[in-house]
Amino acid sequence: MTDTAAPAQGRAVAVRVPATSANLGPGFDTLGLALSVYDELVVTALPGDGLEVLVSGEGADAVPRDASNLVVRAIAYAFDAVGRRMPGLRLEARNVIPHGRGLGSSGAAVVSGLLAAKGLLAGDVELGPDTLLRLATELEGHPDNVAPALFGGLTIAWVDETGPQHKKLLVHRGVSPLVFVPESTMSTSVARSLQPLQVPREDAVFNVSRSALLIAALTQSPELLLAATEDKLHQNYRAQAMPETDRLVRALRDGGFAGVVSGAGPSVLVLADGPGQRLAAAELAASSTNTPWEALMLAVDFKGGTVRDITEGST
Repeated sequence: MTDTAAPAQGRAVAVRVPATSANLGPGFDTLGLALSVYDELVVTALPGDGLEVLVSGEGADAVPRDASNLVVRAIAYAFDAVGRRMPGLRLEARNVIPHGRGLGSSGAAVVSGLLAAKGLLAGDVELGPDTLLRLATELEGHPDNVAPALFGGLTIAWVDETGPQHKKLLVHRGVSPLVFVPESTMSTSVARSLQPLQVPREDAVFNVSRSALLIAALTQSPELLLAATEDKLHQNYRAQAMPETDRLVRALRDGGFAGVVSGAGPSVLVLADGPGQRLAAAELAASSTNTPWEALMLAVDFKGGTVRDITEGST
């Protein structure tokens, strides 16, 4: 890292990053969708090396207020990656994305920090889309959540010899997302530990076909969503750790609704074919389980994460 001066003290940026749902049934570690629930962040560059972290909303009682804070770590990671000294920081976070529920809260924190760094470094170093995706993937471990958080919409993410890649697609206007959020949480690492290292060939072929169909369903033919969201790679193996989630997914699918585990769970995502079907899915869920689920009627976020300069006197 060089000793290049930090951004001028007093520069402030505002960041907004959407929640995401990964996998979408068959698209394990590959497909992700940005949703209209947002974490918001204001970061101000301070003189010296001081750090002030203020957090309100989701997880406020548990989020670290020191350098171990994931947003702060992401900012520091970006500055180090481009050889710049990180300034002192005042960070004000308003968290809305539920934590530990399979809606990409950690990915959103990583992306929030990287976008904040992008804003603070503007005019000195440009952090382009490819660099942001690479840094986010290095911090998060896989690109399926950070890609839609960065770019919005439906994303296909993969990694090749040059690093993480993505393709953003526009979702058919008839697709109406519905998320059921429980009070319980689920560790992504625990969820991953429940999966076998090898799966039967016929299950792999099954998921390849459904993943291909899901792209068509989400972009062109929403009436195919129920068939397109079938999965044999991960949800059945994780069901033992999330019995209420599994019960709700099965009830929804038996009722004709495209219900899947959102990310690592335990939230449930329904990809409804229109607002009317979404309301019917919410009614079915309310009558088929005793578990309290918060039903979120959402839209697909098409913009992804944003950052803007809010420094006093800036234009």
